[in-house]
Amino acid sequence: MGNHSDGSPNHSGTVATAGQNEVEKFQDPGLPPHRLRLADTDPKAAKRAERQVALLFGTSVVGTLIFLVAYFAIDLGDDSTIATIRLQNALLGLGTAFAMLGIGTGIVHWAKALMPDHEVSEERHAIRTEDDRQAAVRIVDDIVEETGIKRRPLIRNTLLGAVALAPLPALAVFGDLGPRPDNALAHTMWAPAPDGRLKRLARDPDGTPIKAADVTIGSAFHVIPEGLNELHEGKLNEKAKSVVLLMRLNPEELHPSPGRADWAYNGIVAYSKICTHVGCPVALYEQQTHHLLCPCHQSTFDLTQQCKVIFGPASRPLPQLPIAVDSEGYLVATSDFHEPVGPSYWERVQHERNINA
Repeated sequence: MGNHSDGSPNHSGTVATAGQNEVEKFQDPGLPPHRLRLADTDPKAAKRAERQVALLFGTSVVGTLIFLVAYFAIDLGDDSTIATIRLQNALLGLGTAFAMLGIGTGIVHWAKALMPDHEVSEERHAIRTEDDRQAAVRIVDDIVEETGIKRRPLIRNTLLGAVALAPLPALAVFGDLGPRPDNALAHTMWAPAPDGRLKRLARDPDGTPIKAADVTIGSAFHVIPEGLNELHEGKLNEKAKSVVLLMRLNPEELHPSPGRADWAYNGIVAYSKICTHVGCPVALYEQQTHHLLCPCHQSTFDLTQQCKVIFGPASRPLPQLPIAVDSEGYLVATSDFHEPVGPSYWERVQHERNINA
């Protein structure tokens, strides 16, 4: 047997030896032969593909128009029904889907059916500043020429229309991001009336006032400010900030911090129902442990420690509403919350400073 470590002719031939003029065992196969498509050989097929691409771009235009009509023509006022909201949401979703899908599938079909699909390989060459710039310009010109956009005005015009209309839904949605809330998030309906009258605590949803005698140990009430149901505008926004949980414990189990001794009445305490994590409603109360639980992400607040977070992703205790009893025995809020309710936002720290200034 030959020595496989030398270059003798007796070796297996699977290892090439440097310095010898042997034929390479693995030749470069090169590019596969180009297969013409039907649109390359049949002008009718090419015209049909062009109309299909234009139809897809037209579908995008129609989808954008459906979105705009649904957004502006369907009025969602205070008296809107669930059916109206569902109809608008369905049309907005369908309009967006057709607008984006039409452009995407149209470009893909254009590339697969009409643009040149032959493969090209180029040798790597040295980069020269001016020559490279001119080569880049030529490449761009070649790309524009290969797309055939100059020769196919139907595709060009429908594409321009689809692209021009596509951003309009986004602009319409951005319009709903304003105006700025400013200090609206820092205040709720629990603040005393301009004449100094204190707001009574009322049952949610009927709005009947609550007497201290109605609240027994272990009970929990879902509470809204008195007068909320009489609002004609912004009712849901005000309710989203003002909803409260009202509970009664043995006064000996409460451990108020300095300055909060008079925020409760005979063991009755009131805390914001809006979780400080992402704003879900904290609606679960464990009577034995005196824990409030948020069902969304399992944040848990200890009622005996001023709703301190003892578990979950929430980073702050629930804001406490100072309460007292009026001359008729009804529970009233002696002031607004002393901090903004709900999750964090950019201006929250500044708002809290302003509230307690």
